Amino acid sequence: MTKAADPKAPRAELERALRARIDGKAKPVGALGRLEELAIQIGLATGSLSPDLGLAKIIVFAGDHGLTAEGVTAYPSEVTREIAKLILAGTAGISVCARAANAGVVLVDAGLLAPLDAHPRLIDRRIAAGTRNARLGPAMTTDERDAALRAGEDIVEAAVRDGTRVFAFGEVGIGNTSASALLAHALTGLGLYFLVGNGAGVPPLGLAHKREILAQTFARAALPASPPGARAEAALSEFCGFEMVMMAGAINAAARHACIVVVDGFIATAVAAAAIARDPRVRDHCIFAHASADIGHWQLLENLGVEPLLLFGMRLGEGTGAALALPVVMAAAGILTGMADLPGEHPQ
Repeated sequence: MTKAADPKAPRAELERALRARIDGKAKPVGALGRLEELAIQIGLATGSLSPDLGLAKIIVFAGDHGLTAEGVTAYPSEVTREIAKLILAGTAGISVCARAANAGVVLVDAGLLAPLDAHPRLIDRRIAAGTRNARLGPAMTTDERDAALRAGEDIVEAAVRDGTRVFAFGEVGIGNTSASALLAHALTGLGLYFLVGNGAGVPPLGLAHKREILAQTFARAALPASPPGARAEAALSEFCGFEMVMMAGAINAAARHACIVVVDGFIATAVAAAAIARDPRVRDHCIFAHASADIGHWQLLENLGVEPLLLFGMRLGEGTGAALALPVVMAAAGILTGMADLPGEHPQ
């Protein structure tokens, strides 16, 4: 069982206790380097000197984007469905990485163009058959956005009831790097030109065409300047896919339940930025798994002031980077819960 710290204790007091506990382990002080800082983050996020994370769960959200009609992607929307089917079959990239991390994978149909056949690892929470073309108008209505946010919350709350304390979220959605560039631009003010990359591949009409379409899309949208949460929610409905909005709701819910969120690549990081804008306390619960090969991801990570764990040059999505980071996260928690103490007095 998790041994919770005194909920009335200030955060600084808990941090001091965590550092003392780690310094008292059977090792030279600081010998585990960044792993020790990660252990402190986990302890603070869970409010515990001995956090029991249990088994991790990888949840992959899938949805289609109407913006693909503008020629901003290298692949047609139908590819989203095919990758989703591979995930259910256990043969996708995330399936391989998840097995290596000893973590289960479930797929959520948040809004594919066509429904999938029933499957034990499929959660059907589809809001609609894909989003609308965001260059012409909002990708979804506010009611659809709110339904997607609630669905993400519900999925996490059900997993928490089953004992999950650490989540890795992935996504599948042709066109969602375009949506992520727009979302990141709206939230951070980083230049849209530099946030827009090749995504899954150079679109047939070229990168310049993609940048022009996204500039037109952003100029069309009406976003409130503040507060940050309202701007984030408006950007989610204006630009994003149902899989992204559902992930945002899931991240917010995981943080409310004092869980750990392992954030994947560019899309997941943009979504995490939206979740943080909705509730700044979310940041403390997010561990950023890797820096992808997408230049926009590097800029967004720097803007958020976070350092990724892995530098593998990956850009697959699906939660693959988050899955590979899970053993590191579990090892960090294990310093607090399973590593021997040196003789002497240590906090309990």
